[in-house]
Amino acid sequence: MVEIKNIVLIGAGLMGHNAAQICLMAGYNVTLVDISDEFVNAGAAKIDEGLKKLEAKGSLGEGISAASLMGNLKKTTDLASAVKDADFVIEAVVEKMDVKKQVFKTCDENAPPHCILATNTSTMSITEIGSVTNRQDKVIGMHFFNPPILMRLIEIIAGEKSSEESMNTGVELGEKLPCLKGKRFVPKVLKDRPGFIVNRMNAPVQIYLNWVFDQAAEKGIPWNQIDADAAGLMPMGPCELADYVGIDTMFHVGNYYTQTLSPDFKPGKVITKMVEENKLGRKSPQGFFDWSAGRPKIDKSVKAGLFNVESSMAIMLNEGCRLLEEGVVTGFKVIDEANMAGMNTPGPFGAGKKNFEKWSQLLEDLADKTGKDYLRPCELMKTGGFVDMRK
Repeated sequence: MVEIKNIVLIGAGLMGHNAAQICLMAGYNVTLVDISDEFVNAGAAKIDEGLKKLEAKGSLGEGISAASLMGNLKKTTDLASAVKDADFVIEAVVEKMDVKKQVFKTCDENAPPHCILATNTSTMSITEIGSVTNRQDKVIGMHFFNPPILMRLIEIIAGEKSSEESMNTGVELGEKLPCLKGKRFVPKVLKDRPGFIVNRMNAPVQIYLNWVFDQAAEKGIPWNQIDADAAGLMPMGPCELADYVGIDTMFHVGNYYTQTLSPDFKPGKVITKMVEENKLGRKSPQGFFDWSAGRPKIDKSVKAGLFNVESSMAIMLNEGCRLLEEGVVTGFKVIDEANMAGMNTPGPFGAGKKNFEKWSQLLEDLADKTGKDYLRPCELMKTGGFVDMRK
């Protein structure tokens, strides 16, 4: 197993500087790289600020100061020289395949032969990113959930040529990185499939939501009544949650899965129109609701009777069963635990073991009603065969 001392983090944005901070906290030497001094310095300042806050709370450990950890941080815009002594590289740049490939090519040409190259992509093919290197066995996915210091989940993803040793090194490193909200969960994703575990399992709920939003628009149902349907069952209703995540994010993710999984993921009329009108949610600050004065107060006294939380759980169970069918993981326990670690909500299998027959029928009815065949239950869900696939 490769001994890791020097980690290079490429990309000093929200995900990159946060990941760099927890690598410093775990005792590694870290080099932060970005395309301009402005970006690198801004990222380093955020790390310094984050470490000082933790020091003030006494959370860095005895005898450890923010200043001492910052002493292990280097900054540069020269990627080729940054990776010369690297044992492990984590790439957290923009989600564009051509940019990632260029970064990996430069790393491959300049890093020592033992160095492992990891991408923090949330969607893209690890195999394709690694295809530009001469070390495809040492290319893996290392998908952090945002922000890494608070979210317990790190998915370690195998490309088609990733070695067992590289995967194990990724898991070992992931488990050493501190998390303020509990114990790390670092599962192996055994197949390079779109969305990996957690994002993939939650993705088809968007097919249903697109239909709900479009139905509401057609029938003149106000958005707050959709959120009222979920009152008491979800921390945020579907419309508020979409605003919170970003309407543009939903739109881009929908287009990605349209290309990689099924045309049924195509963003609906409401979402498409909102993106065209730059109504992107809280950041714009208008989406389904107005966020200009902070989090909106949503009247949930009247239900639309259109959105059903149980349908969402059934959709997630079905997609979880597809992950088992595709060999992405070995058992459903991993999927449920990953969802809890990455989304702070229980996975669908606990309830699904008792409800799969009822939920299979619910999905058949939903597919008939929406015209979206991707929502139909797969074989493993219909038969309940997943019940014996715990580990």
